[in-house]
Amino acid sequence: MFSRYFRLSSHDMAIDLGTVNTLVWVRDKGIVLNEPSVVALETKDGVQRVRAVGSDAKLMMGKTPANIRAIRPLRDGVIADLEVAEQMIKHFIDKAQGGRSLLSRRSEVAICVPSGSTSVERRAIRDAATNAGAGKVWLIEEPMSAAIGADLPVIEPVGAMVVDIGGGTTEVAVLSLRGLAYSNSVRVGGDKLDDAIAASIRRRHNLVVGEATSERIKHRIGTASADEGDEPHMKVKGRDLVAGKPREIEIGQKEIADAIQEPVGHIVHAVRQALEQTPPELAADIIDRGIVMTGGGSLLHGIDRRLSKATGLPVSVANDALVCVARGAGRALEDPDYRGVLLAA
Repeated sequence: MFSRYFRLSSHDMAIDLGTVNTLVWVRDKGIVLNEPSVVALETKDGVQRVRAVGSDAKLMMGKTPANIRAIRPLRDGVIADLEVAEQMIKHFIDKAQGGRSLLSRRSEVAICVPSGSTSVERRAIRDAATNAGAGKVWLIEEPMSAAIGADLPVIEPVGAMVVDIGGGTTEVAVLSLRGLAYSNSVRVGGDKLDDAIAASIRRRHNLVVGEATSERIKHRIGTASADEGDEPHMKVKGRDLVAGKPREIEIGQKEIADAIQEPVGHIVHAVRQALEQTPPELAADIIDRGIVMTGGGSLLHGIDRRLSKATGLPVSVANDALVCVARGAGRALEDPDYRGVLLAA
């Protein structure tokens, strides 16, 4: 009875620690948390403390007074500020558990890491999770986790190709028999698309826009390949560089397609490079099954068509592409068949 009680009391969870959003999966509950990876820090009497985390902190980005900073502790898929990342992970773990648990140190936690991350970067993620209260920490590479979440046959002797476009990185991998036959991680993702949009508007219209505005433009009219015919437009507000006062302009979809041409080109190049490096037998399987896309970046309008045109292969976007990585990591913890893909931290 004691062993059964302890097993049920442990809150095993999987964390997709993303540059833009963090998702938490809890055993027997599924995805319980999906919040921005943002922390607001307040400095009072020389002492720095956490003011808000997640959605509340994101609302403050670009709108804070001098004594408050809203920062993202992850850049390009890895931890840039260890101390702040620890506090963010601790907050998300506590929130996912519905408050602090006395038995939280018995919990197993699987955390997703970019396939191209270094041992130092992986150690930082492990330490952050351990200090936040996790018992046993496992690491799982993001493309493997994304493939499991997208229901690809990763444990069979069959080739499968996944392209996971996140906020900080794009992971391209060919998988077979619980391993990565080929993987490549390029530091191009949603953030680079936002930066390209902001830079283009600044260059063409002498208008400075913030991160939140760039992201909103990308979601509403962003496209990897502008369609012929009527193009959608939207109004954008920002600060005029010349006059120094607020101004509103209207921009079209074709302008945004031109703006993000370069980062999208990097993603296409990474996929073509992966296909060139794929062993011939696995390449034959990919012809049959095609390429599966996951992550928030895969929801960019027209990116699947752009990849299909560049590779000549069928390209599909996974169901629930945003949560594939977290769900796959959770399944690896829960299902003995997938347990072998977890890496000891």
